Amino acid sequence: MTTVFVVIAPGPLTTVQDAGRGRFLHMGVPLSGALDPFACRVANRLVGNPDEAAVLEMTFAGPHLRVIEEVDLAVTGADMGWFVNGVSAPCWRTVRVGRGDVVRFGQARSGCRGYLAVTGGVDVPVVLGSRSTCLSGRLGGIEGRPLRKGDRIARGAGELLQQARRLPDPPVYGRTVRLRAVPGPQDECFRGVLDLFFEAIFQVTPQTDRMGCRLNGPVVQRDEGAPQGIVSEPSLPGNVQVPPDGRPIVLLVEQTMGGYTKIATVISPDLPRIAQARPGDAVRFDRVTIEEAHAACEEAACRLAGIDALLTSPASCLERLGLPF
Repeated sequence: MTTVFVVIAPGPLTTVQDAGRGRFLHMGVPLSGALDPFACRVANRLVGNPDEAAVLEMTFAGPHLRVIEEVDLAVTGADMGWFVNGVSAPCWRTVRVGRGDVVRFGQARSGCRGYLAVTGGVDVPVVLGSRSTCLSGRLGGIEGRPLRKGDRIARGAGELLQQARRLPDPPVYGRTVRLRAVPGPQDECFRGVLDLFFEAIFQVTPQTDRMGCRLNGPVVQRDEGAPQGIVSEPSLPGNVQVPPDGRPIVLLVEQTMGGYTKIATVISPDLPRIAQARPGDAVRFDRVTIEEAHAACEEAACRLAGIDALLTSPASCLERLGLPF
């Protein structure tokens, strides 16, 4: 374990996250992990880490850090704008920093959550198979909490890269989010409004956190005689719950049980889109079949494999590390 950062200022909500602890969902332990797994995975690839390496997830704005030793960094996700010793640094590519450097992040100009990967991954104790911070359960990460001023961030074992890597065509986060979703599992409670749900435009509210994204818009009413709630059952990221007030909630990574009826389920490849949605952004749901959802997952897996190959090929190494960025 080697200390690489001292936290000068933590940012509004910065936590340690990785791929999550899915092996314990059946025991009621939240999945946790990066809300945008695509941006997290690419950040790790850019510095040569495996998929399971931990990163810092930054919400709306990032931290202010002092560098303790030379290390490679990569920032992906929301366009926060970040600086090394006051000089603007690029996102979606590798940047080397040295001892004594100061790294600072601004506010997100597009998107909501940024990811900072470091050579070897952020090193904190593994709890139930993951380093991810679960805020609702106060476990994992650094004492189950967000970063604080004075925290010392360590990294795991890993070699510095010989050449920089970059993703040439990173995602662009707009103010309209389209989410492909499969009806159900309780869509029988919403037969009268199911078509309207898939035609409606909703807005992301400020009452959104790592448990769920709350939406405003047309009230989603249950069919006459349909129950407002069900016997609590397991829930998964992407489930769209409809509480009694008719305002949908897209569940994310820190909820495992729910007693509200669920009108639809967002497919896994589209979850990064809702993770990057900001308050006021428009959200629309596009109905897909199970077969179309499976095809979309296969397409997303092929895209990730292609990105992995691109980032590890000599063609992606465009310049020597250590040169001015």
